[in-house]
Amino acid sequence: MNHPYLQEEHDIFRRSLRQFLQKEAVPYYDKWEEDKQVSRDFWRKLGEQGYLCPQVDEAYGGLNTDFGYAVIINEEMEKVGGGLLGIGLHNDIVMPYIETYGNEEQKQRWLPKAVSGEMISSIAMTEPGVGSDLAAVKTTAVKDGDDYIINGEKTFITNGLLTDLVVVVCKTDPKADPAHKGISLIVVEDGTPGFSKGKQLQKVGQHSQDTSELIFEDARVPAENLLGEENQGFYYLMEKLQQERLIVAIGAIASVERMIEITMDYVKQRTAFGRPISKFQNTQFKMTEMATEAQLGRTFIDQLIKRHMAGEGVETEVSMAKWWTTDLAQKVATECMQLHGGYGYMEEYEIARRYRDVAVASIYAGSNEIMKNIIAKNLGL
Repeated sequence: MNHPYLQEEHDIFRRSLRQFLQKEAVPYYDKWEEDKQVSRDFWRKLGEQGYLCPQVDEAYGGLNTDFGYAVIINEEMEKVGGGLLGIGLHNDIVMPYIETYGNEEQKQRWLPKAVSGEMISSIAMTEPGVGSDLAAVKTTAVKDGDDYIINGEKTFITNGLLTDLVVVVCKTDPKADPAHKGISLIVVEDGTPGFSKGKQLQKVGQHSQDTSELIFEDARVPAENLLGEENQGFYYLMEKLQQERLIVAIGAIASVERMIEITMDYVKQRTAFGRPISKFQNTQFKMTEMATEAQLGRTFIDQLIKRHMAGEGVETEVSMAKWWTTDLAQKVATECMQLHGGYGYMEEYEIARRYRDVAVASIYAGSNEIMKNIIAKNLGL
């Protein structure tokens, strides 16, 4: 379909990226699933071709592109597999913090490496026992001369194992009342004394996406690594979460479309009782329902992307999109697996992986229950 925010140059970019992924990602994806991580070599190739952080200003090695390019990258990565979501996190979630709140020295130090693929990034919000309630984080950063001493533990960190740079959400004023006024964002680089990567977490799905614990034990970080102003971190997070949740919704609807596509092909080829199962009314009704919901979701997402690109505040609508599309993805995964019959439960069929991969999308970037709380509050309830 024609997306209202894309021009001819976007279409050219999509075709180029799709060809690149067919050559450099699709043949290796099963190996990455086995290795439990995407290779660094692939990250460097992405950087060489301009597929990492293209929105970054040309002064730092980027292409100064609009958000439409980010949409294309996230959609095409999702079509290959959910395990590539760490690239979207690097591009569209982590780096925007540095682009927006970083000073000139920080931008010069980190952005060119993020664009080239030399540096892989992550953001550390979640802690053991602390999920969507960011104001309750326990990781502390205490000023000591020209440094901060960071102590705490983070978990479920996307890109955690490969990360070279992590934006850490921490308390710089543990006595702040309300608590969210004591939060800051501090950048910690790999190799920092006292910073270590814990075990790689064994997930149900998204196996090629490395996810791990991060541990800070008297980690000494230069005060110059503070992003923006001290104790303003919560407000920075709130400002950027709109885009993060929109990215999740974009990935979810792309996954829905992919699952419908592969299932449509399957039901036309699979025969039962002497005819393709696509000829059975139950199959037709199921496919029709899913195709309709996918179209509704796509139309909504496209309008939100257009408004987001125009600089509008669409927090309520993005929260709606995040929970609805990720719930839809789980529903479609279940229906599509059922239509595959016993083969849908076999690892050699893509739908089995898709079924596993979509399950967590309703949890990260703020659980769907949190999304509904946000919507209720903004509706005046």
